[in-house]
Amino acid sequence: DDDDDIPQLSSHALAALQEFYLEQQQREGMKTSQGFNQYSIGSIEEDWQLSQFWYSDETALCLAKEAVLAAGKGGRIACVSAPSVYQKLKAQDGEDFSVCILEYDRRFSVYGEEFIFYDYNHPLDLPENLLPHSFDIVVADPPYLSEECLQKTAETIKYLTKGKILLCTGAVMEEQAAKLLGVKMCKFIPKHSRNLANEFRCYVNYASGLD
Repeated sequence: DDDDDIPQLSSHALAALQEFYLEQQQREGMKTSQGFNQYSIGSIEEDWQLSQFWYSDETALCLAKEAVLAAGKGGRIACVSAPSVYQKLKAQDGEDFSVCILEYDRRFSVYGEEFIFYDYNHPLDLPENLLPHSFDIVVADPPYLSEECLQKTAETIKYLTKGKILLCTGAVMEEQAAKLLGVKMCKFIPKHSRNLANEFRCYVNYASGLD
């Protein structure tokens, strides 16, 4: 039989898989029937393979509020690899600011024109209409704790910002962050929805409410 070499799932595994898909369908159905808010954290779930780690609800809200204050009335905010902050910003209806999300994960294209595909390996490969120094504040969370990743993301940040920077990365990157972006560590300690092994911190280059 030609099918002999094709791996077969056991009946137990198959039942578990079917149950998983059923739960997923039910969850999607609930999202639709409840008028699910596409901007809420969890509407797009974190993907560890893309080095995604969402902030806790409280942290995302705190960073979003800080970004709005720093941007000022009618300000422009760029979220670079910081989707959970973007989602909290979008949930603040009626606030007087605009926001863009620069993100590698194309699932965020559901956010329409505000989504800009971004690969930190090509830090200045950005749309022509994304003018230099056109954002009042840039909120950035480089996807990897490496000097190379921070260095390349820093190029993007410096291109986009008029001046203000809010960077979230590991405590081990403090020296590099200061050297590349002139930012200092804040007292505020960001938390993630799942605990990370590395100590995580926020850095700014302006007088912020995070101290």
